[in-house]
Order: sequence, then C-alpha cells, then structure tokens
Amino acid sequence: MDFDLELKKFLDYSKFDSGLASVLTAISQGSILIQKKISRLSLENLEGSTGTKNIQNEDVKKLDILANNIFLEKFKESENVAMVGCEELENPETFNHSISNFLINMDPLDGSSNIDVGVNIGSIFGIWHAKENEKLSENSLLKAGREQIASAYVVYGSSTVMVIASQKGVQCFILDTQNNAFILSKSNITIPGKCKYYSVNYGNFQYFNTNIQNSIAKLQKTYSLRYIGSLVADFHRNLLEGGVFLYPKDSKNPNGKLRLMYEANPLSFIAERAGGIGTNGSNNILDIKPKTLHERIPLFIGNSNVIENILI
Repeated sequence: MDFDLELKKFLDYSKFDSGLASVLTAISQGSILIQKKISRLSLENLEGSTGTKNIQNEDVKKLDILANNIFLEKFKESENVAMVGCEELENPETFNHSISNFLINMDPLDGSSNIDVGVNIGSIFGIWHAKENEKLSENSLLKAGREQIASAYVVYGSSTVMVIASQKGVQCFILDTQNNAFILSKSNITIPGKCKYYSVNYGNFQYFNTNIQNSIAKLQKTYSLRYIGSLVADFHRNLLEGGVFLYPKDSKNPNGKLRLMYEANPLSFIAERAGGIGTNGSNNILDIKPKTLHERIPLFIGNSNVIENILI
C-alpha cells in the first residue's frame, strides 16, 4: 500500500463504509485540535484540575473537559453518531440524527495525571453499530467488545499518531502538523512474535495476590520493564515493539481499575486484530458481557503467548 497516503484517501481507497469513515474522520479532526491545545498548555492556562470529580471519583483536569467537548462536537457534526458513552460523563450523550448508525464509547483523554508534566497521553475509542429503530438508552452502549466494528486510539507525544483497527487490519497514521492531516505510516500492523517488554505499576505490587506477584517475578527475569503510566502510550509501544501490559485486580481495587467499555474493549479489539490478546485473567475481554457503562475490570494485554503461558 502507498505510504504518504492521507487518512481520507486511505478510507476511500480501502472502501470503508461512508458512515464509519465519517466517524473516524471526526476522531482525527478532534485529535488535531487537542494536539494544538496540548502544545499551548501553559500559554492557554489549560494546566491543572477543575476542582471537580468525575463519575469515577477521579480529579477532572481542564484538558479532560476540553477533550471531551471537542470530540462530542465533532461526533455531532459528523451526523453519523447516535450516542456516546464517556469516562467524563455519568450518562451518555445522545444525538438525534435520523441517519446515525454508530455508538461510541470513549476515553477522551487517557493518562490525565501526565498532562502537566509533558509525558505521553492519548484518546481511546470503541465503535459499535446501533440497532435499526432501537430506542436508545444507556443499555444500548452495553455491547460485547467482539461486536465492535472498529476501534481507534491517538497518542500525543514526540509525534501524534492515530491507530485504527477494523476488519481491514491495523493501520497507523502520523500527524503532519504543517498540513493538519494524518498520513499513513504503518500498514497491517502485527505484534512482533518476540516479546521485549512488560508494563506494570510496581507501586501496587504489595497489593497483588501471590499468583500475580509470582507471574511478575517470572516476567522480570526475561523482559525489560517499561511503564509510562498512560495506558494508551504503554499499549502503543508494546504493539509496535512486542510486550505485555498488566493492570491486575488488587486488594485496593478488587474488581480491577481500568474501564471495560472505553479502555479494555477498544484496545483488546486492536490487540486481537494485530495477533495479540486482551484478557481479565480468565476470560477474553471481547467476550465479556458488560453490566454497566463504567464497569471496571483487570486487564492483561499484548503478546498472546506470554499472557497465555505466564500470566493465566
């Protein structure tokens, strides 16, 4: 496939459904605006907290709210999104467009604790079909991850990249900031067969059960530790270089900490399309039937051979 291909041309060339192409374009447009805000964080007084808590009882950063509002506006403009579930919203946002065929679950700004210190952050999206003539409610968003038709994430870092997974594989696009366009940089990505890294928050080690502690001890004998503290950034490195990311349940978070619908499901969809796996320790993430929009879950994701042989 021709590299230096703009996202819009790629979507046309690959014969993406026009509605799905519109949704992915909305994500790219929103992320370009967010990247510009990140580059002027201090200059536009966007550092720090709003002083409020979200539904997760987590501090809400100024950039969290800005990113959320930007993506909601872009989805509304696309006229192809019926409903959005989000980390920053207790209840879903509904758009009343007669042609809207898609449901979105998103984390508009992953890694918020890294915003003010210049460390990689990102955005995560899962995309599902809305049922025809369905009366929309929060339950409409509670679909198994395997029912996703596409997922995507953006990493804002040394460069801004957008990764898209669909039935057509996994593709990576890099933002050309001079032309405000995402350009195809890697096509048909697969996770390398050789695992290089493992990613885990060692600050929680004392709270893990003995089995998890033993598994981590095995990992550290073979692989190098890399942990950024932004799920999407750690996942992106492991996707390209080979690695596994662990966020197990522990005595502080007995149900796990990461969110099923807008973190684990979208990234597990990408991992599986790239030859990897996402699991909660016993079940494939994509096969789990969600109970609530903000449901938390343990997550082990990356090279399937490492996860299946060492962690499970």
